[in-house]
Amino acid sequence: MACWASVLVVVALWLAGRGIQLLGSKPADQLTSVGRLTGLVAADLLLVQVFLMARVPMIERSYGQDELARRHRLVGFWSFNLLIAHVILITIGYTLTDHNNVLRETWDIVTTYGGMLLAAAGTAALTGVTVTSVRAARRALRYESWHLLHLYAYLGVGFSIPHEIWTGADFATSSLARVYWWSAYAVAAGAVLVFRVLVPLWRTLRHGIKVSSVVRESPDVVTVRMAGRGLHRLPVRAGQFFIFRFLDGPGWSRGNPYSLSAAPRYDQIQITAKDLGDGSSRLAGLRPGTKVLIEGPYGRLTGEHRVGDKIAMLACGIGITPLRALLEDLPYAPGNAVLVYRARSEPDLVFRAELDELAHRRGVTVYYFTGPRIPGRDSWLPRSAAEWRDSDALLRLVPDLREYDVFVCGPDQWMDAASAAALEAGLPPSQLHQERFTW
Repeated sequence: MACWASVLVVVALWLAGRGIQLLGSKPADQLTSVGRLTGLVAADLLLVQVFLMARVPMIERSYGQDELARRHRLVGFWSFNLLIAHVILITIGYTLTDHNNVLRETWDIVTTYGGMLLAAAGTAALTGVTVTSVRAARRALRYESWHLLHLYAYLGVGFSIPHEIWTGADFATSSLARVYWWSAYAVAAGAVLVFRVLVPLWRTLRHGIKVSSVVRESPDVVTVRMAGRGLHRLPVRAGQFFIFRFLDGPGWSRGNPYSLSAAPRYDQIQITAKDLGDGSSRLAGLRPGTKVLIEGPYGRLTGEHRVGDKIAMLACGIGITPLRALLEDLPYAPGNAVLVYRARSEPDLVFRAELDELAHRRGVTVYYFTGPRIPGRDSWLPRSAAEWRDSDALLRLVPDLREYDVFVCGPDQWMDAASAAALEAGLPPSQLHQERFTW
């Protein structure tokens, strides 16, 4: 609603600046007026995009990081498309007004109008961010590379400001518009500064977190345990994640998100990760005493939204990490918790000894499913269970599934299949809890 309200304010400011009257005049003015509108809305959505990923706690807890990321991408693509429309419409409108050719007019705009060189650089930066945000491009990039490129969005926003101040009709003619835009920039910049810089820095300095040990769980999975001061004061719940930066040498500035793999304790937190890239592969080489910068906690895959007193955990691969923490932390009676753990092979069942001990101590029913995927079928089941329908197999494991809150975590395709099976089996959507960590 706030996003739509901000767009309506921008449209109202455009109307107040005689935007609609110019639509009835000559073609050059019509194109210029529509170009102004597309530019204003593009700038507004760009600020909304920044605000969505500023990690504002109230917003992050309400929507979850996966939903915010989805909305961030959607708003980003709309903002970029409107920005391109703005550039094209304004250029053609000015070309008709000056009776010039397009290339000459473009050169004149960029080199003679105030702030336009910076605006052109900002447009180039935003173009790079947008191109690398397309799904195919994201898949081709490592997370660390994508994240670094994505930071250029801040340059794009910053470089656009002088152009809007020096040549924007709204800034030049309307004090109300100036108040709105300066306020919008201040809110977006303030949110980023407070929640992406100051709060993480404060928590890092306050708790003094350092690596205490590194344990190899399997050939490609490691657990990193970290100690610090008063970690019980961190506002973190089991199932949430932090962005960690380990000060172990070059590349420390590139943060990586990892879920806690155990319930947070008074003086210890831990993460468990699979080797999926530069960031996760370097975890195995961390030494005790390495200082750690933290940003978070984030995520809503917690027990906060439970409906009943029974829980079922559906995990695949390294997706077991937040669910293991939830099983350890959440309250439930013996016999009221089920874990279904899918892995490629027996050695890939991370935490098996701990899960078996947890099952014995707290009365958790645990099912392990290993083996390759079912060929030609999107299923959460292994090939050895190919004769079963996904929902029927789930009901056989959890006959009274409708009475459970179901938590799902794993690779995207597997989560789609497991969630679809749970809903097909009659689980109310409000009792399905999941959060995706794809970028």
